[in-house]
Amino acid sequence: MHDGAGEANDRLAERGLRRSGAPVPVSLICLHQAGAPPDRLLAATRIGAALNIPPEQVMLREGWISERDYYRSLARWLGLPFVEEPFALGKGAHYPQSIVAGIAQHADGAWVCAPEARRIKTLAFFRRRPAPIRVSITTPTNLRLAVERAFAPVAARHASRELARRDVESCALGKPTAGQIAASATLALVILASLFGHGALHLVLSGLVCALLGAAILLRLMAAAKSPNEAPRHAPLRDVDLPVYTVIVALHREAAIVCKLVNALDALDYPRAKLDIKLVIEVDDHETRRMLEALDLPPRYQIVIAPDGRPRTKPCALNVALVQARGELITVYDAEDEPEPDQLRKSAAAFASLPAHIGCVQGRLAIDNFRDGWISSFFAIEYAALFEVINPGLSALNAPVGLGGTSNHFRATALRDVGGWDAWNVTEDIDLGFRLARHGYSVGALDSSTFEEAPSHVRAWINQRRRWFKGWMQTLVTHTREPGRLVREAGPMRAGAAMLLIAGSLIGPMFGPAFALALLVSALSGNLFALQDVGGVIASVMWGAVCVGGLWSAIWPALLGLRRRGLLQLAVWLPLLPVYWALLSIAAWWALYDFIRNPFYWAKTDHGHAKTSWRKDKPPAPVRVMPKPAMIDAG
Repeated sequence: MHDGAGEANDRLAERGLRRSGAPVPVSLICLHQAGAPPDRLLAATRIGAALNIPPEQVMLREGWISERDYYRSLARWLGLPFVEEPFALGKGAHYPQSIVAGIAQHADGAWVCAPEARRIKTLAFFRRRPAPIRVSITTPTNLRLAVERAFAPVAARHASRELARRDVESCALGKPTAGQIAASATLALVILASLFGHGALHLVLSGLVCALLGAAILLRLMAAAKSPNEAPRHAPLRDVDLPVYTVIVALHREAAIVCKLVNALDALDYPRAKLDIKLVIEVDDHETRRMLEALDLPPRYQIVIAPDGRPRTKPCALNVALVQARGELITVYDAEDEPEPDQLRKSAAAFASLPAHIGCVQGRLAIDNFRDGWISSFFAIEYAALFEVINPGLSALNAPVGLGGTSNHFRATALRDVGGWDAWNVTEDIDLGFRLARHGYSVGALDSSTFEEAPSHVRAWINQRRRWFKGWMQTLVTHTREPGRLVREAGPMRAGAAMLLIAGSLIGPMFGPAFALALLVSALSGNLFALQDVGGVIASVMWGAVCVGGLWSAIWPALLGLRRRGLLQLAVWLPLLPVYWALLSIAAWWALYDFIRNPFYWAKTDHGHAKTSWRKDKPPAPVRVMPKPAMIDAG
């Protein structure tokens, strides 16, 4: 290929394409010379020009050609060896830089490249000249797998310990301090004494507890009052202005719903050439990996292997993908999610319009299978209150937002600035929302929905909730290790709001039954309504206000959210709230036990058991293997 015949072939290839009326990118000449149809190459060139991306990315990410065929043709055109089999790395490889740069050193000293368009021109310079170094070509997947194999311990350590190395805001730093334990025990004793004591001390303690609970209730009511009827809408972006978007999905034992997930991701209305989809699986999750590989996914999908190590949590897997993310914007979906097709476009438009301190926009989560039973119906009521009312209201108040675990869309710079996810927090989304606030970022609301599957059985629901409550406890401990620093970084108002959100999320479920028991005993004995002394009257008024306010702060956002979601028929379940709250209390106390005995254990929620679908109004279609996309054989 380094001779006059090669130059003549190049000239013929260029003339053949130019006769069709388009300039010829260097990255496509090799394909034309290998026999790829000119019309398909010209289509890739036109789409690439319209999207402002290299045309070979269009070919690859649309699935028009496989990585193997493209890079084999490129190697043949450059006159360089093509490395198809797995290979060992030399000392010149680094994690994750070798993956990002697309170049690593082979164990024999040669350099192995999986070049993008801008680097192909550099390699082409040596095409008819002796190269100063030995160079081979391979596919990005082969290079990435070689780096992942060689640096598995480094990747595991980076994913789990990088946040702790950079900052104090990590669960990895250990158990609660003696001061935190003493403060928590004191608060619990104060709460119990305020419920069952009497006299002047009882009045003082009641005042303190009612003030704390009243402030948490007031914040929730203010958020409900401030929440807009609908999220702000932004002018859509042209395709050429859309950024590369990274979508990360962490999978663990999800083989049963892999096809449903890929169908949902393929339905996204976003230029496929600008999608960078990372499907992260555990190193020993062989069944899920086999299912993914059987789909023969186009190169816009990458199967990222989370290395063996501790902890084995979703945020740890997300951190493994984050270091390889190519997009300016990043979002996270769960395996069972079905986002609205235009969600990425809406998010990109929102970020283009919003100021830089908006580091995240949160989509609205909705339960699709609420007809599966009363547990899933209450789940839908909670989600309607939280994502239609409370979280948008907190965003409007510029308060910290406890993010949902999915459909969070980030600026990549903001996500990396705060250190990614805390691998040791089992409710990483809550922690990340507070950490964004500490670093000066705000969270916006996104006018788009993602539909999820809720557990429909009590046992599965309690397992999920106990993990969530444990995550709230971890978040409280993490962010109060240095209270002064928290106030300095987040500001007094945001720090106070964060603590009130945690207090309302933990104290209510844990001590709610005790509150109800105390009020019931007081009412049955006649003491609640007996005006014996001024102190008793004040205490009764305070507790009555907390009771009424707490009930209203639960019912009003629920009704408001159900109306906005179009699910007011679910309001018939609200009289059973006490039963649901009793289950929440069980989950909360179980979470405390877990937090003490096994703080980093991740209680997995299984998916793929939904029996109904609100949107489709019929049982979900059976899972099927997607057909392999038609590709060019450039061989």
